[in-house]
Amino acid sequence: MLGKITANKGLPMYIPRHFQEHDIDLLQGLIQANPLGLLIVQIEGLTEAFDIPFELCPEQGEFGTLCAHIARANPLWRGLQSEQEVLVVFRGAQGYISPGWYPGKQEHHKEVPTWNYQTVQARGRVAVRDDADFILRQITSLTRQQEAQMDLPWQVSDAPLAFIDSMLKAIVGIEIPLTSLIGKAKLGQNKKREDQAGAAQGLMAKGEVAIGEAMLHSLAGRDKT
Repeated sequence: MLGKITANKGLPMYIPRHFQEHDIDLLQGLIQANPLGLLIVQIEGLTEAFDIPFELCPEQGEFGTLCAHIARANPLWRGLQSEQEVLVVFRGAQGYISPGWYPGKQEHHKEVPTWNYQTVQARGRVAVRDDADFILRQITSLTRQQEAQMDLPWQVSDAPLAFIDSMLKAIVGIEIPLTSLIGKAKLGQNKKREDQAGAAQGLMAKGEVAIGEAMLHSLAGRDKT
């Protein structure tokens, strides 16, 4: 599914044409694969940032809904205003690109280092959910998602009920229906195909498989067009 980029107040993320990513399914997939988001918010005139693991519910709303929980002792939730606009940044694969990996460098030497990466900026209006039912559903769903690949998946029900009840009282829920998703995938699409492939192979030889595979996937897409 292709998504629109909505207008935002302030300065938008700089995205050259080659690196724009509008496919909502791909952007949502990147969030789900990299759920630790950086929540950026204005509180009492100051810009604050918080690392929070999020769960994305992709079918809730046009762009999906982010849900999370934080410690009740965290002053963040008391500083949030109802329906306040917030920004959450998710990072995918990333890595340094050496110009020595480009075959073209051997011909003209007109290459410099760069950094390739994937990122998604998710904007929405936050709501604090201080109710036990929401929090229990959120931690149960998030746990199920993260434990899915374990040999013996842990479940919330594995812990004593009284212990879980005490933990629920110590956390607060956060819900962010998204109003926009903006994606940037800087994967060497502006380079010649052989140079993009050379950089991807250089990364993978270093063990940086995730960004290397992302670049090869991008290259395969170019070859289909």
